[in-house]
Amino acid sequence: MPIENLARSDVVTARENESVQELAKRMDESKVGSIVITDGNEPIGIVTDRDLALRVIGDGTDPASTTAGEVMTDSLKTVDETDGFYRATELMSEHGIRRLPVCNENNELVGIITSDDLTELLAEEQMQLSDVIQAQRPAY
Repeated sequence: MPIENLARSDVVTARENESVQELAKRMDESKVGSIVITDGNEPIGIVTDRDLALRVIGDGTDPASTTAGEVMTDSLKTVDETDGFYRATELMSEHGIRRLPVCNENNELVGIITSDDLTELLAEEQMQLSDVIQAQRPAY
């Protein structure tokens, strides 16, 4: 199944010059744990709730004067929208990450997929398999 069928298209984004305080507020309002940092439509980094905890609060940095560009992970891993979900899980596992921005062939951000999304998909697949197995059991 292509990632484009699983990814969320309502990605929360910000520019790298936005303050960390603004990002935290947007995360709270949007009920997300990450914000993809973009330059135009191209993803260039990601800031997670963990980044805020470790790189801002843990370091005693002022969130109002610290920018997304200063705390973002800029070695961003992305997945192509035509890749399958196995590729996404492989990238997440290889790099120890829980969120993958999804890009089109022009490297433009079109969505995001999280480990929670993949876990939910696998749970649904297990339920469907369970239903098939139960339907094939002989009645006693």
